[in-house]
Amino acid sequence: MNAGSRREFLATVATAGAAAGVAAAGPGRAAPGPTKLIGFTKPFTNLSFAETADLVAEVGWDGVECAVRPGTSTHIKPERVEEDLPRLVEELRKRDRELSLVTTGVVRIDAAGEKVLRTVAAVGCRRVRLGFLHYPPDANPAAWLAECRGPFGEIAALCRELGLQAGYQNHSGRDYLGAPVWDLWEVIRDLDHRHIGACFDIGHATVEGGMAWPLHARLMADRLVAVFVKDFAWERTPRGHVAKWCPLGQGVVDRSFFAWLRSTGFSGPISQHHEYPGLGAGAEMVAHFKRDLAVLREWLAA
Repeated sequence: MNAGSRREFLATVATAGAAAGVAAAGPGRAAPGPTKLIGFTKPFTNLSFAETADLVAEVGWDGVECAVRPGTSTHIKPERVEEDLPRLVEELRKRDRELSLVTTGVVRIDAAGEKVLRTVAAVGCRRVRLGFLHYPPDANPAAWLAECRGPFGEIAALCRELGLQAGYQNHSGRDYLGAPVWDLWEVIRDLDHRHIGACFDIGHATVEGGMAWPLHARLMADRLVAVFVKDFAWERTPRGHVAKWCPLGQGVVDRSFFAWLRSTGFSGPISQHHEYPGLGAGAEMVAHFKRDLAVLREWLAA
């Protein structure tokens, strides 16, 4: 696209997104229609936008969760978001697929983060994943959580202006904000759930919560922006038991989570994450994606 056609494209899809009335929708309901099953682009960020769209169509996903964040684990560099994100959306639409969620590095509102969020809204995507925050070493957890409320409030305010829902992912780890889930709820509980909530990861919730994952899921039930799916098994090593990611259905993630999810009326995207070794590339990688998608569909239908 040249600069003129790109501006026209952005204006057109922004108008369409505003007409959808997403800002008035409830949690997990920013777009009408059935739940979309999508894939996270992290394993294939080396592909062009056309190749990415082809892969999405071949696997059978409805769309993608695209990484637009600093570092090497990204599909689009944040400084290129205005030029590149419309190109990806265009390729997806040619194949009747969509950009369902954009994963960002945004943890506070600054010039770079605001540019990413405004571009996401302009291309018609209504959901973003925020970046990760980590507890400072030896800090008082309660006092640090109180300090996080201000930046999260500013993010929610900008999302309200733009008609976006921002979700923070619960991620396992000894210093991750959101690992125990309750801490994330403490930070966002007084903010408008239409504009900020959780990208609930049942894999990480099971790593951290074990059998208590239903409590954590219910805690976030009215704040679900998206759901992330992956599986793991515990492996005994010389340094103790560690979580090893594996193909869906070969680990300990409880499939009853999906029956519960249906009961909530959630209609946001469900994103497949693939972190396990041996994923391969090309046809081998696509075969893994298809197999996991088949398992996910089976669990959702059970």
